[in-house]
Amino acid sequence: MNRETEIILSEIQTVFSKINDQHVATLVDMFTTPSRIFVLGEGRSGLIAKSFAMRLMHLGFQVYVVGETITPSVKAGDVLVAISGSGTTANVVQTAEKAKKTGVTVVSVTSDSASPLANLSHQTIDIPAATKYRKEGEIQSKQPLSSLFDQAVHIYFDAVCMALMETQQSGNEDAFQRHSNLE
Repeated sequence: MNRETEIILSEIQTVFSKINDQHVATLVDMFTTPSRIFVLGEGRSGLIAKSFAMRLMHLGFQVYVVGETITPSVKAGDVLVAISGSGTTANVVQTAEKAKKTGVTVVSVTSDSASPLANLSHQTIDIPAATKYRKEGEIQSKQPLSSLFDQAVHIYFDAVCMALMETQQSGNEDAFQRHSNLE
């Protein structure tokens, strides 16, 4: 393994040593009752949100990416997962505020549990990894910008999906049946 890969893996392990493991179970519980799940993020966080939405779809959930042309309106009982490393991304915070006013349960995924996004959320998933702002309290990184945050969030969401599979007693074959077949 090369030095850069070792650094990345070490940084990810450091982040996960600080994450509250109970939040995986909290998200699993939240996802078993909503009618629909919406995901939101900007930039690379938006790409991670789309990746999570895709995997949730594979697991049989009704999931939408905020901002896509086929995304319906939200309603009370829905869940919004909003990702922002800083917790201050204007579009993410404003959308989460609107969703909360509509009766949507807002889950924030951020490195700043005192951020505007975290403060308006019903549940905050604290991922204490370095973001592009390199704030005090974030786990430091040699990687550029918010790479460590993005990597940790992606792995965290995969852990949530694995836990959901166990809860649903489903496996790879069930997910494969929902996988795109037009490729």
